[in-house]
Amino acid sequence: MNRFPKRERITSKKTIDLLFGGSQSKSFVAFPLRAVWMVQESTEPAVQVLVSVPKKRLRHAVDRNRAKRQVREAYRLGKHQLDGLLAAGKSLTVAFVWLSDSLEPSSLVSGRMGKILSRIADGL
Repeated sequence: MNRFPKRERITSKKTIDLLFGGSQSKSFVAFPLRAVWMVQESTEPAVQVLVSVPKKRLRHAVDRNRAKRQVREAYRLGKHQLDGLLAAGKSLTVAFVWLSDSLEPSSLVSGRMGKILSRIADGL
């Protein structure tokens, strides 16, 4: 079942700081998204995700909300690519950051999300 429950979302500021400030994280771009990810020791759920759409890129809240919905839906439909790839006691933390200055079609976002997830899966 393809769900995206709250426990799969990053809510800890400490985790966010470690993800963006730590030397363990890896990053790459598949326009209009940038993915920052890391694997760490944890008892949390296997994969946790953060979606960020900066106000600097999309000024209007409705546009930011639409972009976040597109990214979350693309992740929800493609997250099966990461199933079963993590060793026991490990967790994957991923942040998706919107890079485009305009809204993009959902088909483009879904396609790029697929590329990102397959590349992360190859790196595990």
